[in-house]
Amino acid sequence: MSTTDWNEQELGDILVLKYGWSLPEKKRVPGDAPVYGSNGIVGTHQRAFVSSPGLIVGRKGSAGNVHYSRKPFCPIDTTFYIAPSDTSLDIEFLYFLLLHIDLKRILGDVGVPGLNREMAYKEKVEFPATKAEQQKIAGVLRAVQRAVEQQERLVALTTELKKALLHKLFTQGLRGESQKQTEIGPVPESWEVAELASLFEIKHGFAFEGEFFASDGRYILLTPGHFFEEGGFRDQKDKTKFYTGDFLRSYLLTKGDLLVAMTEQKAGLLGSSIVIPESDKYLHNQRLGLIHKLDDSRLNKLFLYYFFNTADVRKRIAMTASGSKVRHTSPGKIRELKIALPCLDEQRRIVETFQAVDARIEMLGRKHATLTDLFRTLLHQLMTAQIRVRDLDLDGILSQAVRENGDKRPLGFQPPLVK
Repeated sequence: MSTTDWNEQELGDILVLKYGWSLPEKKRVPGDAPVYGSNGIVGTHQRAFVSSPGLIVGRKGSAGNVHYSRKPFCPIDTTFYIAPSDTSLDIEFLYFLLLHIDLKRILGDVGVPGLNREMAYKEKVEFPATKAEQQKIAGVLRAVQRAVEQQERLVALTTELKKALLHKLFTQGLRGESQKQTEIGPVPESWEVAELASLFEIKHGFAFEGEFFASDGRYILLTPGHFFEEGGFRDQKDKTKFYTGDFLRSYLLTKGDLLVAMTEQKAGLLGSSIVIPESDKYLHNQRLGLIHKLDDSRLNKLFLYYFFNTADVRKRIAMTASGSKVRHTSPGKIRELKIALPCLDEQRRIVETFQAVDARIEMLGRKHATLTDLFRTLLHQLMTAQIRVRDLDLDGILSQAVRENGDKRPLGFQPPLVK
């Protein structure tokens, strides 16, 4: 950086890291003051120990994490804290500066990771000489960060809406019919209750040998880790296992195949389901059950997919599980479950309702990813003076990032400048 209106100093010259207090949960009296640990808010207390807004820096556990409390707060003894009087910089600018330098880089690696205060003080940072410029930078980053948080809230709210719809439509349907009592509870009068065994079969996958796993390749070994708890496909990214050995073509999955998790590889995943998004890419292992020989004259495959992802059905599947370390179920136990079936036309319309909600969640997720990338880009460029606040068109940045189609821009794209 070669700007004349920026300073370079060590952190120890511009701030003081103070130790938090011991405040175990049993001694907290719920109130208005947030209680912060290294990983964020862990409760509330009736009285704030720090009487101003300030920063919380993880000292142990999630050491190096940085949080900004905009109201008086209580930092516990696994943290450091910084009040406005403990720094020569604007407190909000300092928050973003600490995010930028990433104190997690200097953690000790013996035992429980911890942040050494003296090591932190030696970190060199660069910053605008005037608080006015610091506040302008903080204002831009705050606006983008709030946009990210808004998308997070929208995703959470829409996901909760889907959960409520799953329960409502699988118990009441779309037509407002009167209900009848059945062995699985009240369902619309016209619906049929059937055992899953009469509607499809479930086929186990193959126990692929670990000696043929690789970090890249053509064929991906599909596991319950690819499932979201609420259903749907999750990209495992750098955790993906590729298989390089020989295999029977019958274990190569096809686009549109429906699978259910038979093993609880991760808490909450047992019984969740996915529909394969691409063909000639994923292999079917023994932890997953493939739905086949489906009676499509009675059951829509996607109706079954959403059925598996209702909270009630997931509980029913969990009750069939056994195993002390890794819980698992079997095709036979799942096929003993019962389902309430409307006519195929109503099944289709219920599926379309859920697909519309899923499309909304996906679009919001894309916008969230775009805004997150934008925040990271601006954090780096503003904190290194590659871009100056006076050159930015903030409205243009945000409108580009959250435009209706939610397209994802590559990390590091150039924000629009003032024309």
